[in-house]
Amino acid sequence: MELALFIVALAVGVLVGSAVAARLDVPAPLLLIAAGIVASYAPGVPEVHLEPEVVLLGLLPPLLYAASISTSLIDFNANRRAILLLSVGLVAFTTLGVGVVVHAVLPEISWPIAFAIGAVVAPPDAVAATAIGRRIGLPRRLVTILEGESLLNDATALVALRTALAATVGVTALEVGLDFLLAAGGGVLAGLLTFVVVAKARHRIQDPVFDTAVSFVVPFAAYLLAEEFHASGVVAVVVAGLLLGHKAPIIQTAQSRLAERTIWRTISWVLENTVFLLIGLQAQWLFADVAESDVPAATIALTCVATLVAVVVLRMVWVFFARYLLVRPGPDPETGHHPSWRYTFLLGWAGMRGVVTLAAAFVIPVDVPDREILLLVAFTVVAGTLFLQGLTLPWVARRLQVPPPDPAADALARATLLHQATEAGLAVLDERLEEAGADGDPHDVGGTIRRRIEQRNFAVWEQLGDPDGDHETPTQTYARLRLEMLEAERGKVLDVRSEGNVPHEVVSEVLAMLDVEESMLDVVTSNEDGRVGAGRRAARNVGGLCDDLTDDTPAAEPRTPGECEDCVAEGTQWVHLRVCIACGKVGCCDSSPERHATRHFHREGHPVIQSGEQGEDWRWCFVHHLTG
Repeated sequence: MELALFIVALAVGVLVGSAVAARLDVPAPLLLIAAGIVASYAPGVPEVHLEPEVVLLGLLPPLLYAASISTSLIDFNANRRAILLLSVGLVAFTTLGVGVVVHAVLPEISWPIAFAIGAVVAPPDAVAATAIGRRIGLPRRLVTILEGESLLNDATALVALRTALAATVGVTALEVGLDFLLAAGGGVLAGLLTFVVVAKARHRIQDPVFDTAVSFVVPFAAYLLAEEFHASGVVAVVVAGLLLGHKAPIIQTAQSRLAERTIWRTISWVLENTVFLLIGLQAQWLFADVAESDVPAATIALTCVATLVAVVVLRMVWVFFARYLLVRPGPDPETGHHPSWRYTFLLGWAGMRGVVTLAAAFVIPVDVPDREILLLVAFTVVAGTLFLQGLTLPWVARRLQVPPPDPAADALARATLLHQATEAGLAVLDERLEEAGADGDPHDVGGTIRRRIEQRNFAVWEQLGDPDGDHETPTQTYARLRLEMLEAERGKVLDVRSEGNVPHEVVSEVLAMLDVEESMLDVVTSNEDGRVGAGRRAARNVGGLCDDLTDDTPAAEPRTPGECEDCVAEGTQWVHLRVCIACGKVGCCDSSPERHATRHFHREGHPVIQSGEQGEDWRWCFVHHLTG
C-alpha cells in the first residue's frame, strides 16, 4: 500500500509540476528537479534510491525507443559524422579528461575508478536539451544532432564504464577493443534481428490495438536479446526503433501508426518527467552519506565543481575541434561560406546530463573507497548542467541570434509536397476513371474526391499570407462553423445516450466519427489563426529542379498592386494574391472563388507566379509543381 501511495503521489507531482512549469513558462525538467530536491527533505517522504537496474532496464529502453521511432533515419544519416563524433569521440574524450581531473583532486582514488566516474558523467541527455530547444526554437539541425547523440552516447558511456571497472582487476588493450566491438556490433545485429521479426509480423497485423501491444514489447525484447550475448542493449533498441520508425508507412496501417504515435508520446512524456523528479528525490540521502565521509568538505566541493567545469569545458573544446577540423574544415558547399561559430557554441552549451549519469554512478561497486563522493559528483553534474546550461540556453540562443526554424518556409514546403502527392493521386484517379469508361462513374465519385482533395490542399496553402489580416480564409470559416456544428451534434448524441434507447456500441462509434473529424479540423486551427506569416523565398527548389524557377530574368512589376483586377471587375473576393513574373498580371489564388492566377496560366502559358502577399517572394511553377 505504501508503494502504491508513493507511485500515485509521484504521478500527481509530475502532473502538477509540469502544469506549473507550463504556466510559469519555464522548462519542466528544471522545475521538477528543484521540486524533487525540496521534497526529499520534507517529512513523510520516503527515502528514494534509484536502482541502476530500474533505470537501465525499466526506463532507458522505452525512452530510447520512443525517441528513435520519431527520429528521421534520413536526417540521422545526413548528420552521422557529427553524431558519431559526439556519441563516441566526445564520450571517450570526456571520460579521459574527467578521469584526469578527478584523480588530480582525489589522488587516493585509483585511475580505473577515476576513469569510471569520467564515463559516468560523459553522456549528455538530450531530453532536457531538446525539450528546451523546441520550446525556444533551436535550429532543426541542432536538435537532430542532439537527439542522434543521445541515442548512442549512452551505449558508449556504459561500455566505457564496464571497461574501467574491469580494469580494476586487470584487462589488456586488446580485450578493451574486443569488448567494444562486441558491444557495438552485437547491439546492431540484435536490433536488426528484432526489426526483421517485428516487421514481418506487422505485415500481417491489422488490429491497431494488437499492433500497439507489440510495440510495448519491442524495446525490452531488443535490449534483453543484446544483453544476453553481452552486447549493447542500448544500440539494439536504437537500431530497432530507427528502422521500425522509418518503415512504419509501409509495414503498419494508418490507424496503427496514429495509435502508436500518440501512445509513445504519452509514455515518453510521463517517463521523462518522472525521471527528473526522481533525480531530485535522491538529494537528501546523498548529502547525508557525504556528510559522514572523512574527506574534508572543501575537497569534496572542489571535486564536484572541478568535474562540473570539466564536462562543460571539455564538450566545448571537442565540438569546436570536431566541427572545424573533422566535420567540415572548408566552406559549406551550399553557401560557400565557413560555418558560423554560433551554431557550434550552442551545440556545445546544450550538453546537459540526465538520468543515465545518475543510474550509471550506482553501478560503481559499494566497496570502492569514497563511493558516496563519486555519487555526489554525478548528482552535481546532472543538477549543475541542467540548471546552469538549461536556464541560460534560451538566453544564449537569443544573444547569439541563432535563427529558429522558419514556420513560413515549413508551410511552403508542406504545401508543395502535398500538392505533388495530390498530383500523383489524381493521376491514378484519372487512370481508373478512364479504364471504367464514360459510364463508369454515374454518381460523380471522381468529382467528390477532387473537391475533398482541393479542400485539404487549400487549407495548407491558406496558412501562408498575412497573419495580421482582418479577414478569415475560407478554410478558417469552414473550421469555425464546422466546429460549432460538431459541438451541437455531439450534444445531441449525448442526449440520446442518456435516454438509454440506443446501444452503447453504436453511440461510441458515432462519437468516434465526430472525434476523428474534429481532430482533422484541429490541424487547420493548430496555429492561433491558421496562418504562419510571411515567408522568405526558398533557398532552393522544394522537391526537385526546375529551369523556370532558376531563371534569373527580373520579375515584371505588378500591374495592379494589392488587388486582383479580374476580381475587382467581376465583383468577387480574393483570398491571397499571385503575380505573374512574365507580364505582371495580378490574380487570385486557387482558394479564391475564381482562381484567376491559374486561369491566367492556362490562357497565356506563363509558367511562374510569385506571391503577391506583403513580405513574401516565393514562386510557384505551374508546369513542374515546384516552389522556389
